[in-house]
Amino acid sequence: MKISVCGKGGSGKSTVTALLARQALGKKRAVLVVDADDSNSGLFRMLRFDDPPAPLMDLAGGRAGIKGKMKSNALLTRKEIHIQDIPTEYIKKNDGLMHVRIGKILQALEGCACPMGALSREFLKKLCLDTDEIAIVDMEAGIEHFGRGVDEAVDHVLIVIEPSYESVTMAEKIAELSAGMKRDVSAILNKIPSKAIADKVKDKLNANGIPVIGTISNDPQVFDACLEGLAPEKGQAFDEAGKILDMLLSKKVL
Repeated sequence: MKISVCGKGGSGKSTVTALLARQALGKKRAVLVVDADDSNSGLFRMLRFDDPPAPLMDLAGGRAGIKGKMKSNALLTRKEIHIQDIPTEYIKKNDGLMHVRIGKILQALEGCACPMGALSREFLKKLCLDTDEIAIVDMEAGIEHFGRGVDEAVDHVLIVIEPSYESVTMAEKIAELSAGMKRDVSAILNKIPSKAIADKVKDKLNANGIPVIGTISNDPQVFDACLEGLAPEKGQAFDEAGKILDMLLSKKVL
């Protein structure tokens, strides 16, 4: 199963990705976390790795050489890519938790992130998972990855929504684009301060046919952990993420 985690910038996609990944380990699943966000750089730390893996962009020859390298690289030319095929410098592993990184914008005037989008799309299309493996993809903020066709390679689109008009509006557009790709979609509410607020957001989403499969509360342990660049491994939000993962793994969603 490949799950795309997407939504408005600042909605908490990376934190949710890390929470879901840690819960997957507790459910005896091997989980590959794919960092497909070309901006934020701290996901590896949230996953409690000391340093990030080398970006797959380097394997593809970097920005300048990506087109040629994708056609000639021994890994990227395969019809199927299995996790064990990824060279060790490009993947971090720790007790069933695995992490790869597509690439980042590192300097001014570097150019657009289109090559990274192309690599994300091709890597995810070719990625083959065993029955006990899950891939969770932390997407870039917004909807550009839909335009690049990255989400065609996933099984399920999970929208992270904070309680704001902009986040709800973005979710509506993501649901529309997912339907155009014939991809299953669901939403979770994040940073929710009260049941009353949750009900208001759910009503707006339900009116647009967007199923809500869970809520993550405004848990102080999340904020404490995020100040250290980490994601919590216990507490209310952590437990709520476990229930959301159960929903994703059940036939109620997929």
